[in-house]
Amino acid sequence: MKKALLQIHAAVLLWGFTGVLGRAIDLSAPVLVWYRMLLTAVFMFVILQYRKQWLSIGRKDIAPMAAVGSLMALHWVAFYGSIKFSNASIALVCLSTASIFTSLLDPFVNKGKHDIYELLLGLLALAGVFLIYHTYRMEQSYVLGIIFGVIAAILSSVFTVINKRIANRYPARTIVFYEMSTGLVLLTLLMPIQLFYIPDTVILPSAMDWVWLVVLSLCCTVWAQSLAINALKHISSFTATLSVNLEPVYGIVLAFIFFKENKELHSGFYAGMALICLSVVLQTIRILRPKASPGYIKEKAGID
Repeated sequence: MKKALLQIHAAVLLWGFTGVLGRAIDLSAPVLVWYRMLLTAVFMFVILQYRKQWLSIGRKDIAPMAAVGSLMALHWVAFYGSIKFSNASIALVCLSTASIFTSLLDPFVNKGKHDIYELLLGLLALAGVFLIYHTYRMEQSYVLGIIFGVIAAILSSVFTVINKRIANRYPARTIVFYEMSTGLVLLTLLMPIQLFYIPDTVILPSAMDWVWLVVLSLCCTVWAQSLAINALKHISSFTATLSVNLEPVYGIVLAFIFFKENKELHSGFYAGMALICLSVVLQTIRILRPKASPGYIKEKAGID
């Protein structure tokens, strides 16, 4: 159990580095994500080939898996776009509203009923985002960063809900490989648009960008996922959820350490972050309630 807890927190810490690495890499968001998905797909291909773990995908699951991969690609573009326009701290705080959006969207997809308590939590989180927006409304780049951060959160909630339908049918590595490959194809098709509107887009990474891209793909995606999967064999889903909720915290602390972002932020940011964190904490307490059924806990955990 101690090893499992260390593994899940190590995975969350590695995920927390994605924001810092996104700021460290000089490439534009679409190009950065293209390389991340390419390298992750290559690493997964090597692992699956080495371990002889190839599985065919059922015909009915091809479309949902392709949709998730495409949405994940757009989600990452929006997330890294948020970092480029503002900073890692604002992007991560906005992204932390994803679990609330998931609770709001899930009933539409799975034909359930909305919970008034979750709707109120959603409003609380959105109030936090609005407070951050109000603080930086006079700084256009920060406003764009906040907008892209919220878009990233919404896209994350959408593909999480869709992913729940296929997550238990195939091994995680198989799903990740096909989703990364699908997202890579989409970004490749969209890249001419980027080059048309921004012809001076840098395509080839610098030497240091290559280093950070490999770290981002291998450590923050492949390795982090393996740690999380191994941990989930020994800990409950809601324990994992409680740990994953620390990802924005780790990411913001790392941004403070490496980029001194605490000097770029105003009091309104911290007030908004407090409201968003409060909504996440209240939702976590709701999941952990003893009267919540195992099925409810598993559904709300959102661990894919």
